[in-house]
Amino acid sequence: MTSNERGSGTGPGSSPGPGPEDVGLLAPARAGSGAESGTGDEAVLQALLDAEAALTRAQAAVGLAPRSVASAVTEAARAERFDARGLALRARSGGNPVIPLVADLTDAVGRDAAPYVHRGATSQDILDTALMLVAARTLDTILPDLDRTARELALMAAEHRDTPMPGRTLTQHAVPTTFGLKVAGWRSLVLDARDRLSAARAGLPVQLGGAAGTLAAFAAYAEADAHAGTDGDGTGPRTGPGSHGPESESPEEAAHGVPATDLGLRLLAAYARELPLAEPPLPWHTLRTPVADLGSACAFACGALGKFAADVLVLSRSEISEVGEGDGGSSSAMPHKTNPVRATLVAASARQAPALAATLLSSLTAEDERPAGAWHAEWQPVRDLLRLTGGAAHEAAELAEGLQVFPYRMHEHLALTEGLIVSERLTVALGPLLGRARARKLLDAASRMAVDEGITLDEALEEEEPTLHEMLSRDRLRDLTDPTHYTGSAPALTDRALRRGPTPVRSSVPAHGPAQPPGTAQDAENQGSWRRSSPDDADDAAAPDRER
Repeated sequence: MTSNERGSGTGPGSSPGPGPEDVGLLAPARAGSGAESGTGDEAVLQALLDAEAALTRAQAAVGLAPRSVASAVTEAARAERFDARGLALRARSGGNPVIPLVADLTDAVGRDAAPYVHRGATSQDILDTALMLVAARTLDTILPDLDRTARELALMAAEHRDTPMPGRTLTQHAVPTTFGLKVAGWRSLVLDARDRLSAARAGLPVQLGGAAGTLAAFAAYAEADAHAGTDGDGTGPRTGPGSHGPESESPEEAAHGVPATDLGLRLLAAYARELPLAEPPLPWHTLRTPVADLGSACAFACGALGKFAADVLVLSRSEISEVGEGDGGSSSAMPHKTNPVRATLVAASARQAPALAATLLSSLTAEDERPAGAWHAEWQPVRDLLRLTGGAAHEAAELAEGLQVFPYRMHEHLALTEGLIVSERLTVALGPLLGRARARKLLDAASRMAVDEGITLDEALEEEEPTLHEMLSRDRLRDLTDPTHYTGSAPALTDRALRRGPTPVRSSVPAHGPAQPPGTAQDAENQGSWRRSSPDDADDAAAPDRER
């Protein structure tokens, strides 16, 4: 970026006046959540500054800048020193907030460090890296909520392994199932969501390519410094060939098995080491896999949690009442109501997420080496998806922890159709006795009679087929029409589902590097706990005794 690109206007601390503030009034699911604070304008601004500071430190690490400059930029890169609203208004002239931010940061670091701010980078390098930082920090708060949800659902599934209930297909009673199997299915989706978000988190990369993805400017600056014979700002002699220090004389191995002899590759590796992000094989200005993967994983997570919520909403209806939220919400008009608010908020998130993910997927068709519009279209959907996912994960964890289960209602509903719920079993049992076609015809007629006359299925069978008692005893017929005796492999399937834990994900984030700068201490803490925890830890405690 040239000085002309940086734009003009107010500097740090000088505000054009307060702007509109989004406090979540229309977004109760994310209001007060970790995802909300992690994706707010202040958090985005800090991530932009962290990206700039990390780039200067990376350049110092490979000898392209003095270490004193890296310290000065890092010290100045504090969000509270800058006017986010002013930056937003000034961003309109250049199309992104990095341009005015670079101007303000340059002014804030002092004369000696100013030439090294944003040196060799382009706006997209910083904004992409910042959004990956925002995503990483937010996912580090979302994943524990998914662990909470999976843990609670594991306990619930084990407790209700053998609790029979009606299975429903196309809104109607089908055959019996168990509540444990239903809950095990919810948990399976939660683990699927966690696995996808964990994989996305592990692969979130830094962005560094320069103006058109070639990293050429960094080599040009090194060459210019070499010709100048000083450290670039005229304050002292060079201390190493092509560098501001001895680091570049012993190139390290870069990622992806490529020796780090190229200055650009060494800088890219150093940049990744400065942040809790991965080193990409290529600049990805128009190769938007990381954003598409992130968006897809978030949308899947919202949908997976939405399935849990959708079932709770149905099962908690007044006329069903097989489950209920422990502390549901009230109504402004009807004092008797206890609304399933948490499930409602999760379901709302699940309905919004797919359209946002579609925007990110459409940006895969970005043109040239850097796009106009496709990149810009991603910013807000990324933030919205993280907020929706974070809010849904938090509400789902609370929902799972407080869900009330009413087995007696499930038992009552098994008898609701007077035996029709086991017509499949009777068709199978009568087939060898009457022939398959005749047995099916008999069950069709008996089922209609049972409904029309309000009698039980076994009574209707005896009326339709008077000789049935000669083939089946009354006790055997009663057993065949008992719904609790027809849950199949549901308990065993539940056991198998509970043996599954989260899939381990190998982190792409370097485990080494310098101390974290101001504004990224939480990254180090989150990253450390994320890497240390065994993926099976959360579920070992929740698994039923027979599965431990």
